[in-house]
Amino acid sequence: MGDDDLPSEYDVIVVGTGMAESIVAAAAARIGKKVLHLDGNDYYGGMWASFNLECLQKWLDECRTTPVEQPLTNETASLAGPGENVISIGSPFSTVSNIEEEWFVPETPPEVAPTGEGGDAPATPPVWSKAHLISLNRKFNLDLAPKLLFARGSLVELLISSNIARYAEFRSVTRVLTWIDDKLEFVPCSRSDVFKTKDVSIVEKRLLMKLLSICVEYKEDNNEFAGFEDKKFIDYLKSKELTDNLMHYVLYAIAMSSTSTPCMEAVDRTKRFLASLGRYGNTPFLHPMYGSGELPQCFCRLCAVYGGVYHLKRAADGVLIDGGETCKGIVSTKQRLGTKHLVIGVPNAPSSFLKSIPKKGMSRGMFITDRSILTSEKESLSLLQFPASNPITIIELGPSTHACPSGLFVVHMTCKQELTAKEDLKTTVEKLLNCAPYDGVTKTDGSDTRAQVLYALYFNVPDTSHCDLSSSVPQNVHLCSGPDLDLDFDFAVNQAKEIFTKMYPGEEFLPRAPDADEIVTDDNAEVGPAFEADTSDTTAETGP
Repeated sequence: MGDDDLPSEYDVIVVGTGMAESIVAAAAARIGKKVLHLDGNDYYGGMWASFNLECLQKWLDECRTTPVEQPLTNETASLAGPGENVISIGSPFSTVSNIEEEWFVPETPPEVAPTGEGGDAPATPPVWSKAHLISLNRKFNLDLAPKLLFARGSLVELLISSNIARYAEFRSVTRVLTWIDDKLEFVPCSRSDVFKTKDVSIVEKRLLMKLLSICVEYKEDNNEFAGFEDKKFIDYLKSKELTDNLMHYVLYAIAMSSTSTPCMEAVDRTKRFLASLGRYGNTPFLHPMYGSGELPQCFCRLCAVYGGVYHLKRAADGVLIDGGETCKGIVSTKQRLGTKHLVIGVPNAPSSFLKSIPKKGMSRGMFITDRSILTSEKESLSLLQFPASNPITIIELGPSTHACPSGLFVVHMTCKQELTAKEDLKTTVEKLLNCAPYDGVTKTDGSDTRAQVLYALYFNVPDTSHCDLSSSVPQNVHLCSGPDLDLDFDFAVNQAKEIFTKMYPGEEFLPRAPDADEIVTDDNAEVGPAFEADTSDTTAETGP
């Protein structure tokens, strides 16, 4: 839509196409509200976006450019009505820092010596170069904020109940891994996996099933965790006399916690993990095809279907506030746009609306590799919580997710920021990945089994999920956080629901309840069993 074609009054104006903003926009449009959704970028998602390789390079160039504060022009100020002030948005605060980018491949393909003549010559291994990877640019979908969905989590339920599931496809995470005894191991998730694995003894299997049954059946009115409410989960595990092997599996892979995680928080995480087993695959998790950045766009599509007006490459220049501290609208591209509610992402908000932004946030690493971190006969979609004092969440995606071209994998790492992203991730990267200079040819001699990194990107981003986003804003302005450290999208979903309920109390949040089969999985994965509590003291090596 052209700049001069926008109507001047709306029920809701949304600035930014991040996850929470997009959910609120869809929910408002769904109940008949007039919605305008703007984004100063030429792409959807903001810090939730997924990029091809070329767009990622463009985004990095923009992030390296220091924002220049734009003073409020007289023309913009003149759009304020009697008794109103224009609060300048100026330029968005810098959301990305400590960018380090490395290519480990030659600029152009190296010359590969002939492997021999005749039909018995071995297959030529892939030859990789920077030029080759860039030529495959459109086959990459690289997430700025990689996340997974719990199969019975709040986002999956919302996608189904709102019928937005029809706009997306998913793949099941096929394996959960852990790092133990200086190597990667497969984590048995379901009851059948527990009894099939050879990495856990018969006695350990019995202890593990008993513990998981306790967690999944726990209710607040029993005394199982009495005395541990103010202790760490590791203290509870030690009290059950579990082996070090079992404590590692439960703490890091199933509870996805650390030695500092409070007991009851880890119990809740364990219950959530177990509750999502057996719905769509053999693990509790789903990943969106074409990247996590697809999901905000799904909600934008629903908003547009119900009359929402969209305009990319158009930002808000200022916010109109009257004497009663009520937002009356925004100024955008020399036009006054009135609204009853303003929903705005933190990166797009006036600095006066932000009480505090944490100096440290999240450390991110993104790696294009020539093989999986743990090779197997079939391509796997993997999740790994790397055990450390500062745990690192690792998601590995293959070509079947459309994250990368055939023959490659993408490894995402995320953790709480302590130093720079590269420093925070250094030890884990060295254990899992080979970052030595690469001659372009995949090695097949077994000299180093680690996946070879072809390209690496490190950066830090703020985590605004714990910021005070309400005390410094007018009552009809609603701020939305960016991505958070959690593996799933629950925080964004809950924040969007809270904002919607505040704007329209009593209205239904994204109504309509279609059939559950409207979640589409592309991989035809065999559905694993749901978690079954251990009801017997007997054990068996081959099954429950």
